Amino acid sequence: MSRNLQFYIGGEWVHPAVPRTMDVIDPSTEEAFARISMGSGEDVDRAVAAARAAFPAFSRTSREERMALLRRILEIYRSRQDELGEVMSREMGAPLGFAKEMQAGTGIWQLEAVIRAFERFAFEKPLGASLIVKEPIGLVAMITPWNWPLNQIMNKVAPAIATGCTMILKPSEVAPLNAIVFAEILHDAGVPAGVFNLVNGDGPEVGTALARHPGVDMISITGSTRAGVSVAKNAADTVKRVAQELGGKSANIILRDADLEAAVKRGVAGCFGNSGQSCNAPTRMFVPAERLDEAIAHAKAAAAAYRTGPASDPDSVLGPVVSKPQFNKIQKLIETGIAEGADLIAGGAGRVEGHERGYFVKPTIFAHVAHGSTLSREEIFGPVLAILTYETEQEAIDKANDTIYGLAAYVQSGDLARAREVARQLRAGNVCINESDWDCDVPFGGYKQSGNGREAGEWGLEDFLEVKAILGYEGQG
Repeated sequence: MSRNLQFYIGGEWVHPAVPRTMDVIDPSTEEAFARISMGSGEDVDRAVAAARAAFPAFSRTSREERMALLRRILEIYRSRQDELGEVMSREMGAPLGFAKEMQAGTGIWQLEAVIRAFERFAFEKPLGASLIVKEPIGLVAMITPWNWPLNQIMNKVAPAIATGCTMILKPSEVAPLNAIVFAEILHDAGVPAGVFNLVNGDGPEVGTALARHPGVDMISITGSTRAGVSVAKNAADTVKRVAQELGGKSANIILRDADLEAAVKRGVAGCFGNSGQSCNAPTRMFVPAERLDEAIAHAKAAAAAYRTGPASDPDSVLGPVVSKPQFNKIQKLIETGIAEGADLIAGGAGRVEGHERGYFVKPTIFAHVAHGSTLSREEIFGPVLAILTYETEQEAIDKANDTIYGLAAYVQSGDLARAREVARQLRAGNVCINESDWDCDVPFGGYKQSGNGREAGEWGLEDFLEVKAILGYEGQG
């Protein structure tokens, strides 16, 4: 039975208070293939009531009970991994193999990391005659994006369960179906009624209602910086905690001692992955000025290897971007780059040849990009790479840091000690040396307008906890 037109509130699938629907569009075809209900303030009120009613009992469950619950979720999630991948491939356009392995796989990896952190996490510690206690913050509202849907959902839901919080999830209305399957998984795992609630809807209606609601103790959002600012403003009157993982314009510094060809190819792959729709993508590549022509040649060759096509085509390396508004935004920024004088060396504006339907963006690379230009400043969120140059290592570091963002940064070098020194000077929450493997146990989050707070591993647990000091706990003699 399809749950697409229902919400999950208080352990039950329920109909919206006010009937209102929205089509879910397949970005490979531009055609609607499903429909969801859109929530209202009344639905938020119902979910808040259910979550608050569940909090007293759930917050006092034992570590062993919550650990067993997380392990049941993991077991059922694994059994439905392929289904989750198929859903996300259809709704957000990721090639099917990539969606099954990576998009759905990240949910498993993030949950396993939370379980590892939870096993060793200390919720209490003595301090003299006092006891320091970390307790669940309460009811957490969660707003998640469409680009890595289950990665971000799991990064919020798993630590909330581990710490004893209750929650309301509002997934992106652009790619909402994976969250409905996820709600079924939690229900089948035996998550107590009211602990997890799902209300679909858009930001202006449901997102705003959650941020403003006095019954919500914390709001955790992953999205654009613009959306994060709006949520923070709406949450301010109730002084709730706001955790934000927002936009990025990540620098990739290729030092002179790096293998240039390998580093450029890695940089192109990092930028183009998930059709460029990753907030931590290395979208600004810095190369030594005297080796720009070599870098251009390597980048052009790398871009030529990417085949763009429908998510269902096993030969597709890049799928479409997620929506018409996103496609139009990317096209406008590509045109702006050309107008501002950057050198287009691959791709460009317009539809991919042979695809008159679908939101397919040409894998695009610009060189001779001026520092301070639109291409160097704005988050494009598509397969568009900007190549900039530097004369000195310090110039590269200064330009890399000269941004409103600070989510991620990358350093490529043949000298690990040199790369480490540069990494320490970059103002970003994550710095990756030589495209090292991703690690779900480390904290993820940004500096500056890339947000605040950290997700993943033990740092993800910390965000959902309050700290209490019980003085005189050991008595006075």
